[in-house]
Amino acid sequence: MKQKTLLATAIAAALVLQTWSVAAQDAAPAQADQSSAKSLETVTVTGSRIRSVDVETSQPVFTMDRAAIQATGLTNVNDIIARMPSAGTPDITPQDTLSSGADVGGRYVNIRNLGSNRTLVLVNGRRWSTSLSGLTDLSTIPVSMIDRIDVLKDGASSIYGSDAIGGVVNIITKEKFDGAEANVYYGQNGEGDGTTTNYDFTWGHSTEKNSLIIGASYQNTDPMWNSERSETSYADGPRHPEDGFSGTGPYGRIIDPRADGTPGAGSYNAAGKWVPNQYVINHGATDSSNLANYHLYDGSVADSYNSQQDMTFRAGSKLKNLFVQDRYKLTDNITLHGLASYSTRDTSSQLAGYPFSTGGTGVVLSGDNAYNPFPGQDVSFYRRTTELPRITWGNSKLAHIDVGVEGYFQFLGHDWNWDAGYTYSQNKIRQVGSGNLNLENAQNALGPTEMLNGQLVCANAAARAAGCVPWNILAGPGATPQSVLNYINYIETNRQTSSTDDYTANVSGGLFDLPAGTVNLAVGVEHRGEKGNFRPDANVSAGLTTDLAAAPTSGAYNTNEAYAELDVPLLRDLPGAQELGLNVASRYSHYSNFGSTTNNKYSFRWRPFADLLVRGTYAEGFRAPTISDLYGGSGQSFETFLDPCDSVFGAAANNAAVAQRCATSGVPAGYQQVNSTTGKPITNNNGSQTPVAFLSSSNANLKPETSITRTLGLVYSPHQVEGLDFTVDYYNIYVKNIITSVDAQDTLNYCYVQNDPSFCGDFTRSPTANAATGLAAGSVATLTESLYNLGTLKTEGYDVGIHYRLPETSFGRFRIASDSTYLTKYEIVSGPGAVAKTPVGFMYGEDGMYRLRSNLQVDWDYKQFGASWTIRYYSGLKDMCYDNIPGELDECSSPNYTNPWWSYGPGMSQKGSVAFNDAQFRYTAPWKGVFTVGVNNIFNKKGPYYYSVTTSGTGSSPYNPAFDIDRYWYISYNQKF
Repeated sequence: MKQKTLLATAIAAALVLQTWSVAAQDAAPAQADQSSAKSLETVTVTGSRIRSVDVETSQPVFTMDRAAIQATGLTNVNDIIARMPSAGTPDITPQDTLSSGADVGGRYVNIRNLGSNRTLVLVNGRRWSTSLSGLTDLSTIPVSMIDRIDVLKDGASSIYGSDAIGGVVNIITKEKFDGAEANVYYGQNGEGDGTTTNYDFTWGHSTEKNSLIIGASYQNTDPMWNSERSETSYADGPRHPEDGFSGTGPYGRIIDPRADGTPGAGSYNAAGKWVPNQYVINHGATDSSNLANYHLYDGSVADSYNSQQDMTFRAGSKLKNLFVQDRYKLTDNITLHGLASYSTRDTSSQLAGYPFSTGGTGVVLSGDNAYNPFPGQDVSFYRRTTELPRITWGNSKLAHIDVGVEGYFQFLGHDWNWDAGYTYSQNKIRQVGSGNLNLENAQNALGPTEMLNGQLVCANAAARAAGCVPWNILAGPGATPQSVLNYINYIETNRQTSSTDDYTANVSGGLFDLPAGTVNLAVGVEHRGEKGNFRPDANVSAGLTTDLAAAPTSGAYNTNEAYAELDVPLLRDLPGAQELGLNVASRYSHYSNFGSTTNNKYSFRWRPFADLLVRGTYAEGFRAPTISDLYGGSGQSFETFLDPCDSVFGAAANNAAVAQRCATSGVPAGYQQVNSTTGKPITNNNGSQTPVAFLSSSNANLKPETSITRTLGLVYSPHQVEGLDFTVDYYNIYVKNIITSVDAQDTLNYCYVQNDPSFCGDFTRSPTANAATGLAAGSVATLTESLYNLGTLKTEGYDVGIHYRLPETSFGRFRIASDSTYLTKYEIVSGPGAVAKTPVGFMYGEDGMYRLRSNLQVDWDYKQFGASWTIRYYSGLKDMCYDNIPGELDECSSPNYTNPWWSYGPGMSQKGSVAFNDAQFRYTAPWKGVFTVGVNNIFNKKGPYYYSVTTSGTGSSPYNPAFDIDRYWYISYNQKF
């Protein structure tokens, strides 16, 4: 086994180095017996299984202690970590209103912009629960129980296994606590919404043998609404309000059903195609059976709808958690430990009513319906059901149990520690949705009607007995009685369950002594089983509602793993080498689904003189495919894309080769992609959402993603200035075989722009116009998106930290901390032959690829008073232009700019940098009470609008999700007993 070979080689090398080091250091003073001085207390080292401070300093670990956590004024772990300059926008945020799936509502973390499923989350060095998609919900970890947060910004698969590519977040809970503590917190946005209340209580008792801690917390965060502020009221921002309106409004719109050439029913366009008239009922009219009560639809604002006004900007949530932790000293050398946590999360979000239409559903207004203005002819229609907003309630319940035993013993004249443990997590999620329509009932309500006892009723007796009531769908709001809404509304329920069984055993200690110190070894094994399922609502899955259909997911896999880590001190107390050491680690993993992988890590630490430490790492990593990646059921989605065959805004407009490929595939000359909401050609390079659902699917043959991480850094602590530390760390991460869904945009670009015919069979085009579906001749009619090990990602940059704890003065104690990340490279190649995307300095979907992010904090303490001031800086970003016409309101700074990977066409808008200022003041009362008041974004700074964000499917305005939307103030009180 490669694992055994590596370990044997490392030990042999250490023996050789022992002889070499003795010769090199025979003049060095004798070392004291280190083993006798070792403490038997547990030392948690993030990034290593060897309990040694030397190993810890060789890792680029960012630590937030409890004081730093409290200084943020935040009550969610994910929000706290998101403040780190090296953190990016999580895959799912509370602002992603249009996102679907069981993970919506959770809180996640994303290190290095590599994705939330490439960041491993640990609690006390052990894995926390993950979903079917590989995401870890940090809202299940109560802040009140946290002692510190370690963030290892380094690859660590050789120590922890899968997912530790972007970094490792290790949350260390309190180990000992005596007494009781209560916290009360209240915060609110400047506009009076998004109110957060938080209550927690902690009690603990420690004896010589036992340490017990019990905690409970409750948090309620009210939703924020798009309609409450101008920045979020419109889909394209307040400078372009009407452009973001939906063409499907609450007033019925119909397509003239009469035959081609019928006078007054439509007209022929320049290409000789028949275009039927569309009519909208006059606002306020209720007699929808009379065509005289309609006017021609021209896409005007009056007949459109601002769906933003009905949507939540950020979802509301309620979090409850019970937490118990106990450590019992069984003997002098053996300790039992246990941790149990149970949390519930309730979330709610709202979308505007469903844009109901014949296209995509097949439901028509029957020619025998009394409300049809064309008696005897079925009619295609459009109508947004604003009376039934789409509301999703989610409930997540997580049970987590971690039990184990650890101890110490003497071996080879050195102290060794060992531990064995078992972790079990189960997460159950239940989602209930309202506001989508039962298609069968909707068709019944729009079907034939008749008069019965002087009352208009559904002609179908069976449907009538089941509650069918005729629906005057074309009349505006107020004309639909509640009985109809009750009949057509569908309440759906989806359920997801995931669980993890994890068994671990580790042992570490000293092998032998070198003149520079002790050679330490850690070895361990792990067996982990993952399983889960997703059960969508049966009627939704069968396509019987207006919600997107999804198939069930069910699957499981297990892994057996073994690792070894060897730490070798080479030199100490020599000129030019106050310290020199190497660390080697390797992990062998065998998965039941794809096979085996071995990942190694090599790191060094060199202290040329006492004040300077140089450190570096070369690490291999991997991310195993998740249950959802492997066994996820197919689902539907309405994708937004820019058709490269569009003759005005697509690649075909400026690329003759692309235009020729489009023509060869049957796309008509002069083709323009149709806006699915207005039914007219698109007017900018945003593209449009497909009017028909595309399919997405998993892939059971996926292999793991693999990565190489390189880091090189230094820590400088000049002895002349006590309390001052400088850190600089360079990182370079290369990920290949990326598990990715080839989306609609990439599929079309691969086919036409990259000229890869293997993707041209994944979609079809409509040969003729279809008014019922909204497809124009040549439009993409079907498309299947699937997962592949495809593409690469490279990123590199620098982390810089300056921390200074000033000497105490008569004015109190001052601490200054500055942490920055400078991004030099971020390159994505989505597939073979694809143009590399290099979005450094761009708004890339929801991810701001800032060249520089920086935090500066000044903290002051004087007697019972304390205060802090924090500045959070984001450098400027390049964004797509709203259009590329010089002089427009969006101030397109470079209308002729062309980016080879940017699908939005020519034009670029440079947006400026943003800095947010936070302030906090604290007072400690004589009775052990602490009052805190703070304001985040104290100057109510507004960031620029990024039109690229609208393509990400957030459902919100083009406002950067990383930015504060407005001023936020809070007060809290802490009481110790």
